[in-house]
Formats: sequence, C-alpha cells, structure tokens
Amino acid sequence: MAYDLLIKNGTVVDGTGAPRMRADIAVAGDRIAEIGNIREGAKRVIDASDLIVSPGFVDPHTHYDAQICWDPLISCTSWHGITSVVMGNCGVGVAPCKPESREIAAWDLTNVEAIPFESLKKGITWDWETFPEYLDAAERRGSAINLGFLAPLTPFRHYVMGIESMDRAATPEETRQIAALLSEAMAAGAMGFSTTTLKQHIGYQGSPLACRLASKDELKAYANVLKQHRKGAIEVALTKKIAVVQEDEYELLDMLLTESERPVTWLAMASSPRRPERALETLTRLEPLISRGGIPQVLCKPFVAQLDLRSPFTFADNDSWSQVFNQPVEVQKKIYADPNFRDNFRASLSQPHLFPGKWNRVEILEAINPALKQYEGKTVAEVAEMRGADGLDTFLDLTLEDDLQLQYTMQQYHEGGIQQLISDPRTMIGLSDGGAHVDMLCDAGYATYLLGNWVRKNQAMTLEFAIKRITSEPANFFGIRERGQLKKGWKADITVFDYNTVNSARRATMQHDLPGGGRRLVMPAEGIEYTVVNGRVSYVHGRQSGELAGQVIRSVAA
Repeated sequence: MAYDLLIKNGTVVDGTGAPRMRADIAVAGDRIAEIGNIREGAKRVIDASDLIVSPGFVDPHTHYDAQICWDPLISCTSWHGITSVVMGNCGVGVAPCKPESREIAAWDLTNVEAIPFESLKKGITWDWETFPEYLDAAERRGSAINLGFLAPLTPFRHYVMGIESMDRAATPEETRQIAALLSEAMAAGAMGFSTTTLKQHIGYQGSPLACRLASKDELKAYANVLKQHRKGAIEVALTKKIAVVQEDEYELLDMLLTESERPVTWLAMASSPRRPERALETLTRLEPLISRGGIPQVLCKPFVAQLDLRSPFTFADNDSWSQVFNQPVEVQKKIYADPNFRDNFRASLSQPHLFPGKWNRVEILEAINPALKQYEGKTVAEVAEMRGADGLDTFLDLTLEDDLQLQYTMQQYHEGGIQQLISDPRTMIGLSDGGAHVDMLCDAGYATYLLGNWVRKNQAMTLEFAIKRITSEPANFFGIRERGQLKKGWKADITVFDYNTVNSARRATMQHDLPGGGRRLVMPAEGIEYTVVNGRVSYVHGRQSGELAGQVIRSVAA
C-alpha cells in the first residue's frame, strides 16, 4: 500500500525509555501505520538520516486559554516540537463566562498571567458562554497542535457567585451549582480542574483570585466530581516556600487525592540555593502522596524573569504593592515616589516573599532614557553602590527616571539543584507557563532546552529517559490516550530533530505581535527539523507549513 507519509532512516526514540533504534515510520491518515524496515512508498517522504525521531512533546502546563482566539499556531510553544498542550492551569481562565463578567475574566488573566488587558480586550472572541461551548469554539477555530483543557475553578465560581466569588466561600447551594457546571465540563472532555492557594495570584482590581477563597468543603465537592466521572486530574499552585510543603499544604494534597481518587499535580518543586538538599528531603517526606499520584512539577531551566514596574507580578504576594495594580502610569509613579510606600516595602522584605530583597540578583536589562544606558548589564546593587544609595531606592528611582519603561531581569532560582530534580522519577517536568507572564519570561522552550543543555551538553541523563520525561509521562498523567509514544495504531504526533543542534535560544526576544501591538517575549527554537501533528507535517525546518491539524483532546473515562 502507499502511505500518506514515510519518515525514513531515522533514529527512533519511542517515548517508553527503551533503547533507540534505526527504523522507518509510516503514517496513514492520522495514525502510525507501521514501524520498521518499510519498503512501500508514500505520498510524501522525509529523509531523517542523522536525525532523531521521537513522539511529539507534551507540555502539561500552559496558559493559552485566550491566545488560541488569535493565534492558531500556539506560538511559541509549537516552534519547539511540542504537539500537545494542557491549558487552564492555576485556576484562571475564560470559561464559563457570562457577558457581564468578561472584563473580570480578562483582568484576572492580566493580573495572574501578565497578559496585557488591551490585547485581551481586542483579541478574545467570546464565541462561547459555557465551558462545553468554549471547547467547541476551539475545535471550530483550528490549531497547529493539539489542545487539552483543564477547567479553571475561578471562572466557574464567578459564573455562579458573581463578584462575591472574590470575597467569600460558596454556600452549599452555590457549591452544588458549581459542581454541576464542573460535571458538565468533564462530560464535554475537560481534563480535570485547577486551582491555586498562592497569595501572588490576585485577580480583578487586586482582589484575591476567586478560587483562592474556595473552602475545603467546596474543593471536596469538586474533587468528588472527578471521582464520579472516573477521569481527569487536578492541578494546584500550592507551595509558598521554595522546596517546602507545609503541613496545611500536605493536608490539602491528601484530601484532593482521597476525594477525587485521581492524580494531582502541584506547583512547584525547586531547589533552594542556600539549602539544595531541602528539595530531596521534601520529596522523601511526600512519598506517601507521590505514590498515590501527587506529582510535583519542576522546571528544567533556571528561572529568570524579565520585569518592569507597569505590571509588577513579582511583587503581587506583597501587601504593600496591592495599591499598584491596575492603575494608570501617573498613579503608579506617585506611589513609587511616595516615601511611605518605600518604607512599607522595605519593612515587608523582612518577611518571606516571592522576591527576597536580593538586589544583587536584579539586573538592568534595557533602558530607554539615554542617561541610563550606562547601567545596562549591571545589578541594582552595583548601581546603588555607584550612586551611594540604598538598593530599594535605586530600584524604584531608576524606573521612575525611565518613565516606568526600564526592564529588569531577576534570577530567583539557579541551575545548581535542577539536575537532581529533573532526573528524579518522582517529579514531572513541565511548568513552562507557555502563553503567560508574556512581558516577564518565556520558558516555552523547556523541552528543547532539556535536550540541548541537560542531555547533549551536560550528559545529565540519557536521551531515551529525557524523551520519556517530556512525552509519555505527561501524557499518561493526564490520561491523553494514544499519544506520547511511537506505537503502531497510535496518533501520528512526531517530532524530528537534530541531536547536535537542538536547543532553545540563549535569550528570549521581545515581539510586538499581540492584538493591538502588545508586546510579549518569545523563545526561538533550534534544531527542530519537522513536526508532525495527527499525520500532517506542521513545521518544516522551523517554518510553519500552513497545516492546522491539531485537535481538541477530550478526556476519556478510565
């Protein structure tokens, strides 16, 4: 028979962890028809000599909930050989949504995920109200890669409770209504639900993101929905301290696992620079939960955020900054210049926060004011010494002198402890946040970074293990059927890459391509030669082919 696609002469790494092998892969329609020494012809042949042929990568943690309305390519995640994504994470999203709540949903995304409000206002199509309608709209619209959706708890609470969702827990009757909506979402194919407990996750007008106010009785009811449907997973942004799971956080994970009888993934496990052994101690302590499916996510690259003080998400967990959010520039400038604000900020740094007050880790990346160009590449601590000033005052003075346009970079975690976490089978590699924090960072290239940096450069793990970690492991966790492995009869999601060059670029680049000209950071990919989605070639040598072969992945009962 003549196949639709034949990938010949490649080195196949099948996603199971098995040793690589030389083989051809034949595709008929959207499925893998044969793997081996194939003599028959095909309508299209790709010569994969000297290339690696693997399952398409699966990204378990993205925030493309709004971007799918205007960007069918799901960039820049799709540039990196990723063929399936899971969105709707951290309890924030855009469905279900009544017309009168659209502005609230958009501001939630702006505050939690740093997506410009004007871009959301111009770009979200709002061709849905309910969650099932949202999935159907995504299917009609089409996409370059496959889309999986968690049901984010915040819009479900908004839908039933209105603005009171940001002030209190739900009543038993409201909980019943929210659970019914969640059940409807699960029946339509949601992959589970997500929530957050993190203080920095603030929503409309600086209020707590609505899902943070869900009571334990509420969360128990929502977990029971997954048990009733016998499918899905739960994602929760959980930990307040690096590498530490506090007792109340442990109890929450235990409850969610017990009441749902489904897997739970939580954010995040990272390595503390001062106590790198703490992460492994925490994993050992949590083994009773991990053995039941309570899997922490880890990022395989250093966490370096780009920051300006128009959208200061890094300080969202600090009460002294709550007055800054969703304000015009002139109001923000007055706040930053106010000695009382500075005194309160300085005093707050004695308490644990997302930013620990280490000015030697904050670097001036780019200034618009020519007088400040001399400081680019220097840390705030260095500039403070040059000026004979305090670090905090220097940090705020510089941005005022640049009309709040100055860009900083801030390193919060370092590379030292990453290797032990990404090599530990008790973790799941993910946490890319693709589509979120668009003016701060872009870790959408985590999969190519893993292959280029940890496998090829540092030889920290085998290629076979690395591929398994970013394909079959996340696919299995979320119950994504017939994807994540190269297997006869399974969906033909395939990534072909050059082992000698695969990587993500050294630094993200800024583009002004959001609706209305809004800016975002993107991470170019290196070494991805072909990406096949559902049997159709989506990318060739880094260029999109025009094919929109992605599908909406709908959950199936176990």
